[in-house]
Amino acid sequence: MRPAVSNRGSGWTILLALFILSALPFDLHAAERHLSESIYDTGHLKPIDSVLKVAPGDIAPDFELKAISGKSIRLSSYRGRKNVVISFVPAAWTPVCSDQWPGYAITRRYFDDADAVLLGITVDNVATLYAWTRQMGTIWFEVLSDFWPHGATAEAYGLLRSDGTSERALVFIDKHGVIRDIYVSDINVRPPLEYLVEQLAKLK
Repeated sequence: MRPAVSNRGSGWTILLALFILSALPFDLHAAERHLSESIYDTGHLKPIDSVLKVAPGDIAPDFELKAISGKSIRLSSYRGRKNVVISFVPAAWTPVCSDQWPGYAITRRYFDDADAVLLGITVDNVATLYAWTRQMGTIWFEVLSDFWPHGATAEAYGLLRSDGTSERALVFIDKHGVIRDIYVSDINVRPPLEYLVEQLAKLK
């Protein structure tokens, strides 16, 4: 006859585990709070501080930049394959930027519907961007460093500000490499998500 198996040991193990877990300083919002505490307040900035060098109808200036994924991303590699949206933001660890990119999590299906990719660009170096995006935790697109030559890609589009950061801008590029729309936002304000969705629909 098989001996009876007691559940008493496993019951005590579960109770002990629950006691240990209850004693840990567990906080679902700890990561978000840590990010918030690391943000540098830039204050109110001059809304726009550059002059565009490109316009709708132009071929988008090509670039090749290092991504935090370790890849080198060339814009022209998407030609004939994908529509592209470039999101230029001024700098890592700043308030509006740290809110803007995580917000694109809810737009991903619109990019899929439009057969489009999103590329995020700042003038920060790769290590800074890696640490920042790891803290945000919801970035699904390639994040590229326009650090060196400093701001060269932003400059090519006419989006480099006098302080060395870039404007907050969206550039919509079709599969032929043609710029279809450019939205330069007040740097202190996120571009409206509705505008992004509307322009994506036009790229289909």
